[in-house]
This record gives sequence, structure tokens and C-alpha cells, in this order.
Amino acid sequence: MLMIYDSPNYYVVEFAADNGNHSLSAGGYEIVDKTAGREIFLDGTLARQFREEVQKLIASEPSEDEVDEFLGQFDTFMTNPVVLH
Repeated sequence: MLMIYDSPNYYVVEFAADNGNHSLSAGGYEIVDKTAGREIFLDGTLARQFREEVQKLIASEPSEDEVDEFLGQFDTFMTNPVVLH
């Protein structure tokens, strides 16, 4: 588990595959909306797509607001309440 992003609004944690390989074959990403107290877990194809989009975003040297805006596209899918964070 590795926290890869933390702002006042969101945080993102990367979970590596059990074998320690970052190929995400069995890992994923947890995205938490701190203000709403909701989260989503992305794995498999969604996790790979998320990683690719994040790499593109980082290449543009985004501001915190731009990263939060990118993460905001997942808000409607965040239906799980944060219980133990």
C-alpha cells in the first residue's frame, strides 16, 4: 500500500499485486473523497486505465486543483462510505 496523492479533498492509495509486482494484475487504486466521506476501489482494466491517465496528467505538471478536478470525475461512482480511515 502506497499513498500516491493527498490533498485537502482527495487521497489516492495504490495497492500493489500480492507478488510485489506493480503490474496491477491483482492490485488497484483506492480513491477517497475526504469531504463526502466516500470511496471507490479500481482494479483490473480500470486500474490500468487510471494509471495511464494519471501518468499523462503528471507529465503536464498539474496544479493540485487540476489533479482534484481529474479525481472529481469519479465522484458519481463513489458509493462506498469511508468507515475505517
